[in-house]
Amino acid sequence: MSRPITLFTGQWADLPFEEVARLAGEWGYDGLEIACWGDHFDPWQAVEDPAYVQSRHDILEKNGLKVYAISNHLTGQAVCDDPIDARHEGILSSRIWGDGDPEGVRQRAAEELKNTARGAKLLGVDTVIGFTGSSIWKYVAMFPPASEEMVAAGYQDFADRWNPILDVFDEEGVRFAHEVHPSEIAYDYWTTHAALEAIGHREAFGLNWDPSHFVWQDLDPLGFLWDFRDRIYHVDCKDAKKQVGNGRNGRLGSHLPWADPRRGWDFVSTGRGDVPWEACFRMLNTIGYDGPISIEWEDAGMDRLLGAPEALAFVKANLFDAPEAAFDAAFSSGD
Repeated sequence: MSRPITLFTGQWADLPFEEVARLAGEWGYDGLEIACWGDHFDPWQAVEDPAYVQSRHDILEKNGLKVYAISNHLTGQAVCDDPIDARHEGILSSRIWGDGDPEGVRQRAAEELKNTARGAKLLGVDTVIGFTGSSIWKYVAMFPPASEEMVAAGYQDFADRWNPILDVFDEEGVRFAHEVHPSEIAYDYWTTHAALEAIGHREAFGLNWDPSHFVWQDLDPLGFLWDFRDRIYHVDCKDAKKQVGNGRNGRLGSHLPWADPRRGWDFVSTGRGDVPWEACFRMLNTIGYDGPISIEWEDAGMDRLLGAPEALAFVKANLFDAPEAAFDAAFSSGD
């Protein structure tokens, strides 16, 4: 059950795709999780120009890499978000932003997600990772409190907007792996249950497991893996470090800049944070996950040219396969 180790290119989109592929190949990565921004992968161009898809494969092959997934977090965020504002203009392409009319942005974002499924199929991958956005995140920890009806309407909005997108994913034989993350419709354990229920647990919609977001919310990443074991479609490997306990730093970040030491948490290089990696890798073995382990580099306190190969070395040293009997025993024992 040897799993490939890949590099997520989202944090490298300021560099040309050819340069990122060269670096990843030299460091010894097996492949890439390719972001749909920068010049790394354009879903629209992929469906319009067969030569474009071949050009991505040519670059990968030149550098001894494969592609195992693509990611479209930025556009996915705009599908359900409310409000749509200047924050979104800063992350969306001009094609999706257009005139900035909120509903128009949402509709164009939905069309790009459909093309992302089509582009993934043409590229030869069966998993797209991303965000969904949320019309009710604005109600988290807010006063006055949101009513049950307002929250229910948010999940209905998610279902109404994402079911047509997931229909295209089904048509293409591609799965969407939602990254459970603050600001999304599913951002913790119970909201993940609610999101799955809202779309009838359809198989096209699964989860991208990233333990860093669980750690800073004081959630159990291991229990999540076990309880949602049939929905873990992809794994992002990222660490987080809590910096609370001094009476000043809080979980919510206080609107402070990225990596400011006054924040209550920060992303750090893999193996230096609070994620229990050995236990996590053991649980991935137990649930039979055999997909890629994708390193998402987000340590603002370390040069990425040093950190990305260091993270790869850490994962290689700590990732191990389980005996076949362990997987069989886990599933024969039930819950």
